[in-house]
Amino acid sequence: MITEIATIRIDPAQADAFEAAVAKAAPFFESAKGCHSMSLEAVIETPGVYNLRVLWETVEHHTELFRSSENFKQWRALAGPFFIEPPMVVHGETVKQYF
Repeated sequence: MITEIATIRIDPAQADAFEAAVAKAAPFFESAKGCHSMSLEAVIETPGVYNLRVLWETVEHHTELFRSSENFKQWRALAGPFFIEPPMVVHGETVKQYF
């Protein structure tokens, strides 16, 4: 499994509306091939910064299948207007689970 971590910056005054937009977009991730989970975390130290975490079977499920899909377009239509800058996206793979 691969974890996509997208760091998203928004206007802190728009936090409630952004969180509602992400909730509305969750079904687009849920129905995406190879997507196993999605969560949104607010960064405590920096208001207006969020980490979107998505668990994918492979990087390609995210970068090739999802990014070229109608689901991605609908996600960006809902959440994209809140972005101050393009999200910073990285992919990670668990090396060892300790507890």
